[in-house]
Amino acid sequence: MNALRPRSGALSSPGRGSGSWWCWWWWWGVVVVGVAVGSGDPWLSAEACPATCSCSSTRISCVDPEVGINAFPVLQNKAEMENITDIYIANQSSFSSINDKDLHEYRNLRNLTVTNSRLTYVSKLAFQNNIKLQYLNLKDNNLSSLSWRIFKHINISYLILSGNPLHCSCENMWIKLWLGEEADTQELRCIEDGGARKLLSRLTLPNCEVPMATLSPSKVTVMEGENVQLSCMTSGVPSPQLIWNMTIVTSYEMETSGQFSVLRLSNLSSQDHNTKISCTAENIVGEKESSLVLDILFPPKITKLSDAIPDHNWCIPFSVAGNPEPQLQWFLDDEAVTEGRYIMTMIHDVTEREYHGCLQLDNPTHLNNGRYTLLAQNIYGSDQKEVEAHFMRKPWEGSDKDPYYYDVTTDTPPVDPPEDRVAVYVVVGIAAVAFTGFLLMLVILKFGGNSKFGIKGCVCFRTSQWRWSHANRDGHTRD
Repeated sequence: MNALRPRSGALSSPGRGSGSWWCWWWWWGVVVVGVAVGSGDPWLSAEACPATCSCSSTRISCVDPEVGINAFPVLQNKAEMENITDIYIANQSSFSSINDKDLHEYRNLRNLTVTNSRLTYVSKLAFQNNIKLQYLNLKDNNLSSLSWRIFKHINISYLILSGNPLHCSCENMWIKLWLGEEADTQELRCIEDGGARKLLSRLTLPNCEVPMATLSPSKVTVMEGENVQLSCMTSGVPSPQLIWNMTIVTSYEMETSGQFSVLRLSNLSSQDHNTKISCTAENIVGEKESSLVLDILFPPKITKLSDAIPDHNWCIPFSVAGNPEPQLQWFLDDEAVTEGRYIMTMIHDVTEREYHGCLQLDNPTHLNNGRYTLLAQNIYGSDQKEVEAHFMRKPWEGSDKDPYYYDVTTDTPPVDPPEDRVAVYVVVGIAAVAFTGFLLMLVILKFGGNSKFGIKGCVCFRTSQWRWSHANRDGHTRD
């Protein structure tokens, strides 16, 4: 067998093929480094990770009961903490609370486990900066209660609370309502006043109800400048707190008495069109919201009309507000613009009260120069603005450097722009050079084998020569 002879293989002898050995080891180093970098989860340096935990670029794990922790680990800088998506803490007898700022820098945290520890308190603001949190495992701790307000602003998917001495109190009723059948799956139990343990799914308490809120009227459609009065009625046990939520320009005043409140809006502003107003009832069991969106009618207002800008096509940008949606009409030097394939109004974005778009012109010429007027109108009024647009000089006003354009209304053939003729010359020149190079290559390949400079022909030529010589030899042999 000749397959493993030194002169034939990839691994030649050290004396003759030391370069191959060096190359082999170099590629091995590249592979090792590539695997380390491309693994997606390289380990942090010992200085970056607390001595009591183990860390990777995305995960922190603290499970050693001998050298415990009493708070969440803090890495060397914010960037490293923002990369963490998973924190696992277990068997920590001194870990008792999750406070307001403990997880503030872990902005991308998705999975959090604190299990078999002494956790007794979770702040209502504990996860205020962890909006990506989806999985929370607090199994086998010392939690006696947990507020629903902790999770008010996050969309958590998995919550595990089994193994905690939860009280059978109204404060924990939300857990039963939120988990539903999952409470039985976790065999979640609570402790009654006498010490007996009861399945949380069977917990019923008097005077413990989810609050309700009713906002009236349920829909508001009024003209700009008018006044509106809204009322909200709440109910629930314990008595809920009534909260109005809104961000508006219009001036207002509130009057609340017990579970009833009135909101008066004066001189409605069009800037509040499509603004949400909500009334929320909150107690320890949970919250309910009732809301409406203001529908304010007002005449059109052109808030922006800018100079034409070249993009993929020419564009005259504009922004128009109005409710109902304004109808738009363009005029060029006081003559109505007929829109079609080459000139059209495009709406690119619609916000709460404005329409943003442009008059799009495809390859405009000097015939499109002039004063453009935008007219916006609906049943409540109209508005208009003007802008000058200059796309091209007239042919008889331009210099020698100006391009020439064919007027489609004439019978004469189009005249190619000078730039097109230059481009043709360049392409022809490149083709000629390439063809000359190809001929030189053929000459080198054919006669290079006998060159006095030692240039040898390519493998294809030598193979053909070998076949020709063997064919002649076979012919002589037959003769």
